[in-house]
Amino acid sequence: MVRLRSFRRLPMFLIALFSCSQVAAQKSATPQVVPAIDDQFAAVWREYDLQPSSVATDGEWVRRVYLDLLGRIPTIAESGRFVASRDRGKRIELVERLLSDTKYQAEYVRHWCDVWTNLLVGRTGGFENNTLTSRAGLEAYLRGALSENRPYHEMVNDLLSATGTNSPDSEQFNGAVNFLTMKLSEKATLATAQTSQLFLGRQVQCTQCHNHPFNDWKQNQFWEFNSFFRQAIALRRFKSGTRDIRTVELTDQDFRGEGKTPDEAEVYYEQRNGILKAVYPTFLDGTPIKNRSGYLDDVNRRQALAELVCGSPLLAEAIVNRMWSYFLGCGFTTPVDDMGPHNPPSHPGVLNTLARAFENESYDLRQLSRWIVLSKPYSLSSRTNKSNQVDDPALGESPKFSHFYLRQLSPEQLYETMAVLETGATSPSDLQEVTQQKRRWLRQFSRALGNDEGGESSTFNGTIPQTLMMFNGELSKKVCNLDAKTLLGTVARSDDSFDAKVNRLFAAALSRKATSKELKMGQQLAKARLTELANTAAPSGSRNRRQPPESGEAKAAAEGLRDVLWVLTNSNEFILNH
Repeated sequence: MVRLRSFRRLPMFLIALFSCSQVAAQKSATPQVVPAIDDQFAAVWREYDLQPSSVATDGEWVRRVYLDLLGRIPTIAESGRFVASRDRGKRIELVERLLSDTKYQAEYVRHWCDVWTNLLVGRTGGFENNTLTSRAGLEAYLRGALSENRPYHEMVNDLLSATGTNSPDSEQFNGAVNFLTMKLSEKATLATAQTSQLFLGRQVQCTQCHNHPFNDWKQNQFWEFNSFFRQAIALRRFKSGTRDIRTVELTDQDFRGEGKTPDEAEVYYEQRNGILKAVYPTFLDGTPIKNRSGYLDDVNRRQALAELVCGSPLLAEAIVNRMWSYFLGCGFTTPVDDMGPHNPPSHPGVLNTLARAFENESYDLRQLSRWIVLSKPYSLSSRTNKSNQVDDPALGESPKFSHFYLRQLSPEQLYETMAVLETGATSPSDLQEVTQQKRRWLRQFSRALGNDEGGESSTFNGTIPQTLMMFNGELSKKVCNLDAKTLLGTVARSDDSFDAKVNRLFAAALSRKATSKELKMGQQLAKARLTELANTAAPSGSRNRRQPPESGEAKAAAEGLRDVLWVLTNSNEFILNH
């Protein structure tokens, strides 16, 4: 690497040439990885005699990539500009812009902060009574890490080994502690299970009480992994004169061991036959800790665990599997966090190629996203053909990714999408009130189950509450408001023809033009509104109260446009990422 101070002696044209070569070298990684995984999928499709679906239209693809990378649909201008472009490399250029351009930085960070917060503490995390999690604190940490594009293994190291207080307004604040603060009770069993699931893709929670009945995980492995967390403690700080928690400090203290022998600091577990067994900190691959002592001066077990996790090949494989599932709707294993010999991946070569490339690219999450969204499977239409209709993981088939799998928008994506549809523009990036409104809206769909696995349930899965919310909920009312400040109001008041207005609404909601059949439907809705207005007009003896005919037609047209937009937001095409 040439040092910056050496540039002072170089002519400017050489500096420019060097800079260009550096950019080219950085981008060269994408064409190396993407063709490698595309070739492997092509081989799979040939093996199973599958004809992949055609490539998604520009309108379908641009809507898809905005939803996945920024958490919202594109504006009319953004999708129109992309569709109109004749540049053969426009998909690569758009992905680069969404991932790298400062114009989209705030939205990228906000979206992925939502994704990671939900993964780490759930949608209900931080809302429990007397919670030990500061959701705002975790989000503050994640925003900083995502803004800097911190390497993934460094983020994981922070989340596993962090010490400090959990809330942003406290001394010694370290937002990363919020991953563990609520998971250390009951001998840190929840910390054990979720660390293994989230970062290593291994489900060990079933082995807490017995050997796993269906795979090779043993009861001792759970408690050996658990032993790494036994020095950690979450200390509550209360508001003066109350039992209300003001802040929580995550720290470590000497662990004497359950046998009261701190030099060994063993942990005991009970087998099903009642026999007690002693175990010591040992990683899932059998690597033991170098020093068994429970004294912090001798070894910090959490830091030792963080080093083992971040040095394990399982880390890269687990995040590749999870990110592939996020972008493609299905991972290489099902469930995505249950990997291992008992559940082999559907495409081991692709998984290995991406995992090793991810390691070589310094665990760069944006680079991993870039590879996936530029891959052939991601580019395909969701429409199947006769040969690939059987490629349906929902029917229990092993995924072949010969077409794009439909999936419902997440609650966060829907909220941001409705915000764009309301105004026709992107929402403010970091206004606190906007964030609070979004948080309040999201809470209606999730409920903590209160079980020992930290589970939660959601009503955002095609249920009646979700349907009613889309019919006449708060967001739908805002989107379908004819006020002059809304997109709908602006379109209705424009001088365009009625069909042109309908096309603008289709472009806003679905990133495509209306078909002739859909245009006819819009005209019929407007005529129905005009008839309704005529039927509710004043009696014939009160002609002076009637509105001029052209005013009634304009109102009917506006009402018809509102009906069109309402129908669009309640369509499968709108609610699905396709």
